[in-house]
Amino acid sequence: MISQNSSSITRSDDYVEYCRETAAHAHDLHDLALRGRDKKAITRLIHQHIVEAVELRSDDDLVDIGCGDGTLLRMAANCAVHSVIGLLATEEEVALVRRTGLDVRQALTDRLPLADASASVVVCNSVLLIVPRELIPASLREISRIAKPEARIFIGEIPFAEQEDPTPQFKTRRETLSFLYHNRGLRAWLGMLRRMAWWQISGRPAIIHAGTAISFFAPPEEFIATARNAGLEIVRYWQSDYPRNRNNYLFRKVA
Repeated sequence: MISQNSSSITRSDDYVEYCRETAAHAHDLHDLALRGRDKKAITRLIHQHIVEAVELRSDDDLVDIGCGDGTLLRMAANCAVHSVIGLLATEEEVALVRRTGLDVRQALTDRLPLADASASVVVCNSVLLIVPRELIPASLREISRIAKPEARIFIGEIPFAEQEDPTPQFKTRRETLSFLYHNRGLRAWLGMLRRMAWWQISGRPAIIHAGTAISFFAPPEEFIATARNAGLEIVRYWQSDYPRNRNNYLFRKVA
């Protein structure tokens, strides 16, 4: 049995590692959507709103940056769009989604492995908020690069103000296990206990990849100006349905 009294535990906000770990422990493909296991209906509703916002058509070439469990890709395929490509941060996520027959590739937002002017619709929802601020201009330039002239570009869930990380931080394993048991239930507690046992057996450091820290936020004026510098013209923006402290933006690629 592992010691829980004084063993230290550290936290990492490396989102790529969080995605990799999520894929490794996924019980359901929807886990990759990173919204919670009871949020499948919300995930589908959000993507239905995206389909409507970009006015998806059968002749479109769609790229979904940060495609999660592939919900939007499947919706697009059902609309018989010309082509559908999804991008994910890690090969572990890619492997899981590819099993469903979707075209999914590994990429980071500032380095997209796609040709210039290859997409008539680009979607990047709930992604840029975890990208380091210094990489936002490069990420927007990449989105602009792969977009065809007059392409519709949906960039969603950008926090418009700084947010406090909702995940508590713990110094010891005992504190971590106590929180999980009382707030997340027995299943989460057992999962963490197994992980801690593996850390001890393998000699690996005790690190929790939280995945809840927000790296980027911007008021509309700032974000629109940054996008304009990348060659994107604002069409409209509006408050997200879920969560309400973020904005959605619809741009078009300047011809």
